[in-house]
Amino acid sequence: MSIPADFRRVLESGDPDFPEKNANPRMVVLYGAHLKNCLHAYTIEAMAEIEAGIKALPRGSVARDQASRMILGKSWETEVDRDGRIILPKDRREQIKLEGEAVMVAMGDFFEIWNAETHAAVETAKIEKFLAEMPDGFDPLTLLDGAKGA
Repeated sequence: MSIPADFRRVLESGDPDFPEKNANPRMVVLYGAHLKNCLHAYTIEAMAEIEAGIKALPRGSVARDQASRMILGKSWETEVDRDGRIILPKDRREQIKLEGEAVMVAMGDFFEIWNAETHAAVETAKIEKFLAEMPDGFDPLTLLDGAKGA
């Protein structure tokens, strides 16, 4: 599957070994059971931050054990080829029922990989439900009120 060019630029900037040690940018795909409809793709640096957060948890704690199993144990590092593509293994495609077109959605520090039909159905329902709970004229930029640096 082809990774959009702007996403590839982010992957390149988030791979400390690109291009000196690796000719192609690497990424980490998270596929745990908690991800029902999509996969999460992280830069190498973003995944290193997540791993550091897990390592900071107390040894032997339930939180560290579960985070390690659900995140570190269910992630896969891959490389974007020179044509900007990755090959999703069959079991990852089956997990998200990807047979035709894929959709990639930027989520700030990662992006999601979806089956296009599932994404349309799930996201439409989620947004409609959320907007039904908001007042008329709701501006999504108000969600940033109170955020650091806002």
